[in-house]
Parts: sequence; C-alpha cells; structure tokens
Amino acid sequence: MKKTYNINKKGYYGEFGGAYIPEMLYPNVEELRQNYLKIMAEPSFKEEFDHLLKDYVGRPSPLYFAKRLSEKYNTKIYLKREDLNHTGAHKVNNTIGQILMAQRLGKTRIIAETGAGQHGVATATVCALMGLKCIVYMGEIDIARQAPNVARMKMLGAEVRPALSGSRTLKDATNEAIRDWINNPVDTHYIIGSVVGPHPYPDMVARFQAIVSEEIQWQLKDKEGTTKPDYVIACVGGGSNAAGAFYHYLDDTDVKLIAVEAAGKGIHSGESAATSVLGKEGIIHGSKTLLMQTNDGQITEPYSISAGLDYPGVGPMHAHLYTSGRAEFISITDDEAMTAGLELSQLEGIIPAIETSHSLAIFNQKKFKENDIVVINLSGRGDKDLQNYIDYFKL
Repeated sequence: MKKTYNINKKGYYGEFGGAYIPEMLYPNVEELRQNYLKIMAEPSFKEEFDHLLKDYVGRPSPLYFAKRLSEKYNTKIYLKREDLNHTGAHKVNNTIGQILMAQRLGKTRIIAETGAGQHGVATATVCALMGLKCIVYMGEIDIARQAPNVARMKMLGAEVRPALSGSRTLKDATNEAIRDWINNPVDTHYIIGSVVGPHPYPDMVARFQAIVSEEIQWQLKDKEGTTKPDYVIACVGGGSNAAGAFYHYLDDTDVKLIAVEAAGKGIHSGESAATSVLGKEGIIHGSKTLLMQTNDGQITEPYSISAGLDYPGVGPMHAHLYTSGRAEFISITDDEAMTAGLELSQLEGIIPAIETSHSLAIFNQKKFKENDIVVINLSGRGDKDLQNYIDYFKL
C-alpha cells in the first residue's frame, strides 16, 4: 500500500487527530462528521463555493515571481499571493466553505475564535454576506494588539467577546467558543479557523484551503513547465495556510515541505511557540496532537510577536508531518521575522503579515540551489501589523 499523509477513515493522521470531546458536544460534531463530505460533493455546493471564491474573494490569487528576492538569495522564489484575497489573508477560503456548510445544516448563528483577527474578520465578512448572526471570541490581549481587525469585525456587524481567562490569547478564545457551542447546540455552527479541533474540522478546513495548492500546480505549470516546486514553505500556528499550500503535494515526496514556526524570543527562552521542538503528545481542543505542556500536563503559555502563531499546539496533520519526517520544521525568532518582513517590503514592495514574515526569514537559515523552485505561501498582508512594525522599527 502506498503511504499516505492524508487523514484516515477514523479521523487520524498517523497517531494524531480524532475527536476527544465532552459528551455534550458529541451531537454537534457527529452531525458535521456524517454530512461534511456529502455536502462538499454536491454539485450545487461546489458551484456556489467556486463562484464565491472567484467573484467575491477574487481567486485565483497570483503566483508571483519575486525577482529581487530571488536574486538576493540566488534561487527561484515564487510567492503565492493569499494576501490579495478579499479580507487580506487565506482565512476567507475556509469561512466561505463553512458558511455554506452551516446553511445546508440549517444553522442560523455562527461563532468563531480568532487570534490575529484575520479569521474573525473573514467569519464576520461571510456572516454579513449571508445575513447570519456572528459572535467572535478573542483574547483580551489580542483585542488590544489587533485593534484594526476588531474595528472591522464590529463594522461588519459581529459581536466581539473578550476571553479574560488564562493567557487571554487564542487558546482561551477557543475555550470560550467551545463553551458557547455546548450551550447552544441546535442553532449554532462553530467556524474553526485552523486545521485544529475535533475530527472532522482538521480535514474539512484543509479541504477548503486546498484551493491554494490546486492553483499553485497549474500556475507553476504555466510559468515553469512543471506542476511541482522543489519546496513549498508556509508558516504554522494551527496550520491552515500550510495545510492548504501542502495539500496536493502531501503524498508527492518529490516536493519538499517546510513548516515555519515562531521561536519567539528563542526556542528555549520560555517565550516561544515552537511546538514541534517543545511539544509532547497531548490533547487540546478536541484532538490529539503535539502540545507545549509542563511535565504534569498543564498547557504552557506560548509567545510570539505574531498574534496568529502563538498557539500552544499544532494541527494533527502537521504533528504527523513532523514526527514522520515528511516535513521539515524550522523555528524563527521575532527578530528574524521582523527583519524579513521589512526586507520583503523594501525588495518587492509587498508588506507581509508578521506570520508570513516568519516563512520569509528562512533564507538566512537554509540555503537553496540556484535552480530550485521555492514557493512561499504569502498567507496575509501586513496592514493589521503596521503598529507592530512601527513600534519595532521605530518608524
């Protein structure tokens, strides 16, 4: 049998995944599990999804050859421009898919969690589009450092509820959203923003984001005469942009996959989010994965200058890609990421999200050959991070 890095019928990637949920959540998750593949296969669903991606999101997003960046690092660097999507990131690919799913399941109220705010904005956007009630949970600290996105969500008609417990960041926002879902099981759909959570979420989100690698294949064929790059690189917090960029290449070992994590102030500084290095097997938000935790199993608080990468775990797909050796994981510090973000801005005229800046920083850690085709998923634009850039560089 050919080895596969995709999910199996039980909802596991290797030993990671599954649905570890309280009994009260079982009906919600089971309803989704029984229906998601059937609904996604319906011609009317596919037609509406494709139509919205094209005319509302603005897909396909360009695959851009970064000439000056390529010259600097002496290799062929292509940027998959997810930053040019409506709402400014890859997140909207998934929220469009899930809002259509929610409608077909008869749900009238949408909840979501968000860290950097991009998923919250993308969820509020599709709820406004479809006329559905929207509540977004966001850590109090993230609300402060991502104020423009909070304003966007409110303008779009969403209610933003602060998570005041724990580290008051993404993990805690997710806890609050799960609590809400338990209390409102009948009319509510929880749009999870990454490839995390109980099965079927990691697979469903990966399938909606797979449009990214689907486009890379034909765009690269057009530009380089091959559907296969030598490397696909993406930043990983929970990991949805990486899952989308990797999806059509998962089982094609000719294509090397590199996941870039946030090392914060240094992997072993105590202020980091490098789950692959620091994580141990554990259960978070309904799935078994790699998780930063103390010896007695308490979740360690992650840290990153980027609000979208400070998650203490990683999606089960990525946990499997790491432990199986299919993907190489590289950790990048705050300083390295910020410098790389400024470099892209000044070499290519593109200001990236700080999350994406982590991916761009790997050229100082890893050397590529002159003829290597390196595709980086430029997952978001830097508008939301301007204040962070201003403060860091004293602009």
